[in-house]
Amino acid sequence: MEDSLEDLLEQHGGDCGDEDQPSAPEAKFRSSRMNIQRSSVCSRAYFAVVMVFFHVYILNVIGLLLYVHYNNGPGELVSGDGAPSASVSDRGAALPHPDPAASDLHVEDYSQSLGLPRIEGIRVGHVQQVSLLPDRTHEMRTMSLKPLLFEIPGFLSEQECRVVVQLAQLKGLMESQTTTPSKEQEESNQPLLSLSTDEVFSLLDLNQDGLLQHEEIVSHSRSQDGTWLNPDNLRQILTGLEACPTGTLTLEDFRRVYDVSQRPGQQQSAKPWSQFKQRNKNTWLYQGPGSHHVLQSLRNRLISLTRLPSTLVELSEPLQVIRYENGDFSNAHHDSSPPQSETTCTHTRMAGNKSALTEVSCRYLTMLFYLSSVEEGGETTFPVADNRTYEEQALVQDGVDLTDTKETCGRGNIRMKPSVGTALLWYNHLSDGRGWMGELDEYSLHGECPVRRGVKWTANSWVNVDPDHQQQARYQRLVAKRQRAKSGMEEHYQPLSHSDLHQDL
Repeated sequence: MEDSLEDLLEQHGGDCGDEDQPSAPEAKFRSSRMNIQRSSVCSRAYFAVVMVFFHVYILNVIGLLLYVHYNNGPGELVSGDGAPSASVSDRGAALPHPDPAASDLHVEDYSQSLGLPRIEGIRVGHVQQVSLLPDRTHEMRTMSLKPLLFEIPGFLSEQECRVVVQLAQLKGLMESQTTTPSKEQEESNQPLLSLSTDEVFSLLDLNQDGLLQHEEIVSHSRSQDGTWLNPDNLRQILTGLEACPTGTLTLEDFRRVYDVSQRPGQQQSAKPWSQFKQRNKNTWLYQGPGSHHVLQSLRNRLISLTRLPSTLVELSEPLQVIRYENGDFSNAHHDSSPPQSETTCTHTRMAGNKSALTEVSCRYLTMLFYLSSVEEGGETTFPVADNRTYEEQALVQDGVDLTDTKETCGRGNIRMKPSVGTALLWYNHLSDGRGWMGELDEYSLHGECPVRRGVKWTANSWVNVDPDHQQQARYQRLVAKRQRAKSGMEEHYQPLSHSDLHQDL
């Protein structure tokens, strides 16, 4: 009995032991499931590593593209904080309309593109409606296409004209520095120095090695008196230097080149208006923050009309106010200058080419305001407007110089009679085809006819632009940097706010 019970327990215990150990199919299933789990874990880790490297690669590519865009873009310009802004817009591209109410210069708000849009003239006589003030619309008439010239009657009210005249009188007017010289003045303006060719060579040869290099010639280009070396001489000398294979000029070479530049015939080939003459009184009125609200309103209307970036207008020349009395005039001239490698713009001289021979005015457009009417005379004349062709030789006809407004005012193609409140707008430069300033529009030659009876008051507003947009960009960077430094100093040393102070001038 006991033996049979032990046998039964052993048999039962064996069955329990057998249940603890899985059968062959079950063991195979468990092994495959563990392999699948291990494989899934490895796949997830591998996927995570791949994704990390992929995102790092994408970020590197984006960073490289941003670096190239902001450092090597051909059309980049500068925002107020020193960072490049959008590239120059193509001609005809839609540009954002500036906010006329933004009268203060904020160097932080330079983010808009500094493209140079142009108003379309369509055809001579075309009239288009422009909205410059909230409560009224102005008519703008196309007067010519060469240059692109517009007339806007009623641009200013008579009250605004009186305010500008009063501010100019309060500031004080000065005699023009380019009045017609008398015979005694012409004799007194003769060169004070009379240097021989060898003496000029010796002055230019800084290291006295008997050879003139380009740097030596350019170093004497800023002679302010102009008594012994003028830009025409320098240009002729540099032309002769470039023609020499050695890149230097010996004394013999210099004698030949310099003598050519001094010949009377060489001087006679200059432009007939090189001796620009005018007679008037003028002053300059500041239009920035703190100036009279009428002056700021004029500037904002110009921005709204031209759709130019406000930063270009705000950093341009002040408003020039001119008084023409009986007999006063201004010979025909160009407000701007043709872009040349040996010149630099006056307004960007702080960021300019240090080796430039001369500084010149760079004015993209002119806006002229008539602050009074004139009883007789005083017309603004455009002698060659809308001519088929332009030739400097054609400006002298039958021995008469068309740029001499005192003698030939009546022969101008277009003559605009002053009418109080009327404004004229014209472009001094053509477009370069890429939305920036191109060549000088030679048809923009203009002058002021002599006043025969009455007094004529006008004001000029110019928008300064450098033909080299990279030069303009450097200038914008320097202005923004100086504005930030100035603001920091004012906050440190002058904690009190002066924003409520009002400055009329």
